[in-house]
Amino acid sequence: MTEGIAKLGAYNKKRDQWAIVFLKKKQKEQLNDGILVSRGRDTDGSLILEWNDDEEIDKEPKSMWVRDCHDASTYGTNLLSKFLPKRNFPFPKSLYAVEDVLKFYVGENKDALIVDFFSGSGTTLHAVNLLNAEDGGHRRCIMVTNNEVSESEAKVLTKQGYIPGDGEWEKLGIARYVTWPRTVCSIEGHDANGKPLKGNYIGSDIPMADGFKANAAYFKLGFLDKNAVALGRQFKELLPVLWMKANCIGPCPNLESDELPKMLVLSENKFAVLIDETYYSEFDAKLTEHPEIQTIYIITDSESAYREMIRSYEGKDCYQLYRDYLDNFRINTGR
Repeated sequence: MTEGIAKLGAYNKKRDQWAIVFLKKKQKEQLNDGILVSRGRDTDGSLILEWNDDEEIDKEPKSMWVRDCHDASTYGTNLLSKFLPKRNFPFPKSLYAVEDVLKFYVGENKDALIVDFFSGSGTTLHAVNLLNAEDGGHRRCIMVTNNEVSESEAKVLTKQGYIPGDGEWEKLGIARYVTWPRTVCSIEGHDANGKPLKGNYIGSDIPMADGFKANAAYFKLGFLDKNAVALGRQFKELLPVLWMKANCIGPCPNLESDELPKMLVLSENKFAVLIDETYYSEFDAKLTEHPEIQTIYIITDSESAYREMIRSYEGKDCYQLYRDYLDNFRINTGR
């Protein structure tokens, strides 16, 4: 056709037939509206079409997208190998496919928090950092993954006498072998061997070797005994959780000593913890000196005492420990 909106597709030898590929009604409308634009004609006279990134596209994404940059082999598997040479991960997603999904849902929210509970190779965080680099955003991402090894690796390790938990086993798990190394390499701009990355991110021409202006922290999620928590014996282990609940501001604090202080007023992290409620007066005076504190934790078994102590902290996020923590993770047994 002279319009260039149809062409011959693949040839079926068994049926001795050619497939015909043509623009559907919706695509014709997008071409007329400038959402799809013609970049010339192919050798067979058909139009070469691209999405016009400057035009507003439907807010509801379709179930299937057909864009070269969404190819999982080239921009998933092959791209991952640039960061982690000779490390295998089955079917990583295209970096640019994930970035386009983020643009649909949080493109206009530059302070969004994205949570990926099945992070696998770490494509989501990588895409968040790339999107932030492109539009000056401050989006954050929390990735959660296990540290399982593949079935074939498990068989080899078992034959060698290793079991889950052994160092040789754990270092080949998804989190430690793929997810975290990719995160570090993409942020710092080098591969797992320390060599600067080659090439640019497509669409933005940002050099991969430049990395990203981003921070990342690694935490191992474990189980705590609820009775030990209730007795205040695992505060040191809970401190990263309190930091995350207080919006992950500044470097995650840690206690060098096992002996608990009476209170913590962490101005850099914008949260404070009253550990010994008998020191409330001193704690309250310190908070007056630090108006930047936005999150307050008070450890007490008394609901009435807790309510009395937080009366003057209007506009701040307050939590009673360890009740709020235990209630948050309690499984409802129906009894």
